[in-house]
Amino acid sequence: MSTPAPAPDAAAPRRLPRAVGVALATAGLLAVTATSAAVTVAVGKPDARPAAAAPAPTATTAASVSASPSPTPSAVPVPTPTAVPTTPKPASTVKGTVNGGKHDGDLRFFLLPIPDGGESYGPADGRTMTSEDVAAMFGKQDGIMDILGSYGYKEGATRMYRTADGKVEVTVTLLHFGSTAMATEFVRGYTVKSQDPIDIDGDPNAHGYVHKPRQQAFTGSMTGISSQGDVQYTIDVEVKGTPDKALLSDLMKRQREWLSSGG
Repeated sequence: MSTPAPAPDAAAPRRLPRAVGVALATAGLLAVTATSAAVTVAVGKPDARPAAAAPAPTATTAASVSASPSPTPSAVPVPTPTAVPTTPKPASTVKGTVNGGKHDGDLRFFLLPIPDGGESYGPADGRTMTSEDVAAMFGKQDGIMDILGSYGYKEGATRMYRTADGKVEVTVTLLHFGSTAMATEFVRGYTVKSQDPIDIDGDPNAHGYVHKPRQQAFTGSMTGISSQGDVQYTIDVEVKGTPDKALLSDLMKRQREWLSSGG
């Protein structure tokens, strides 16, 4: 029996969710294989936090009767409802620019935006990946950073979020390379083992993979790999039951467009 994952915790960013073998071929000379720990995803809807209710307006009119032929009623003041204060979502200070496929600024700026109502695991802006984080994607194989360096690797960024309905978890990972040609070549040799290949609609150069669970009560996953300009992007999706590849294709499309325009 799987144990539900804990609620998002900004203090403890989670590991990348893929539980697959990854092979990166480098000019036919070297293959790097990696496996990462499986993550069982909780699909329950996040606990709702009801807003504090404003005091209901009440009105009481008390008539004061006197010997006067024309009694004058005395009205009790009616309390005015006070609006519940709201805390605006803090604006991100992360900035970036793109020109002719060349991305500058903070790489986190180019992470696919979290949809309305979604919850981030860790910092809302995502996090910059250390060399150790990136190496872990490929099983910390000896020489992996040198291999990435041969493609002009510069930096990495990632963010994991859960959709508003709590049914889907998405991890977006960006790797910044020296040029468009280098990022394209990197994608060409980047494949995922032990999963079934699927097409990514609208992107013939992308690699897509799906893992179907043995039972619909279990977690299924999809992975999409492609590049836009000098940035390679990977999108991992985990969902209860058999994943719909249309979901992955849509996420890949939106990430590609975000990298193209910079928002």
